[in-house]
Amino acid sequence: MTEALAALLDAAQVWLAAGAAVFLRIGACFLVLPGFGEAMIPARIRLGAALAFTAVVTPAVLADLPVMTGAAPPLSFFATEAIAGLILGMALRLTVHALQVAGSIAAQATSLSQIMGGASPDPQPAMGALLMLSGVTLAVMAGLHVHLAETFVRSYTLLPIGTWPRPQDLGGWGVDRVAASFGLALSLAAPFLIASLLYNVALGVINKAMPQLMVAFVGAPAITWGGLFLLLVTTPFLLPVWFEAFREALANPLGLR
Repeated sequence: MTEALAALLDAAQVWLAAGAAVFLRIGACFLVLPGFGEAMIPARIRLGAALAFTAVVTPAVLADLPVMTGAAPPLSFFATEAIAGLILGMALRLTVHALQVAGSIAAQATSLSQIMGGASPDPQPAMGALLMLSGVTLAVMAGLHVHLAETFVRSYTLLPIGTWPRPQDLGGWGVDRVAASFGLALSLAAPFLIASLLYNVALGVINKAMPQLMVAFVGAPAITWGGLFLLLVTTPFLLPVWFEAFREALANPLGLR
């Protein structure tokens, strides 16, 4: 009986250590994760979601945690998990951030940057808030929780537990992710930039032909309604393009080729 209790205690210690390590990775990711880590979601719900993901991921990765079968690991061993979680979360957050940047560019190009600018906790134009909320909703409806659990399981192959990422690799990864995020944002905002260019060229031609006409008063309503109409028409085409980039970030958060 004593031997059975001792074996059960050893197994429980291994599971608790493994669960704590996995929870550190998932909890750090949930700090910046889109959808589950939004500021509007209460902290208790985020904590419960992180614990639920821990219960799902731990049995799947227990075989990849050989150090858990030995003595108690050092604290630095667990610190690597928090860093790995932040890397995963930032890879997805930067992809969602591309929608906010695209909305800001589109709003500036169509003179809509001040409409409902302070209606959200983060100061951003209404276009950026609408695109970002639509993108996160699309990701959640497409089974974000399932894909996220698969990403956590695969991450132990990309970022082994107890291994510190090299600073030069981490710096290069950060630069590439930020560049890719802004490149995606510029691509999504391209229709609004083209429309703004055509509008300003037409306004200049009209002003040259009729100097006495107050073209600003005539053109302001046109660009406003044109921007809203363009948002209505292009959003169904922009969101699938963004979602493909988001799926690639889920499948390959480190951007490996």
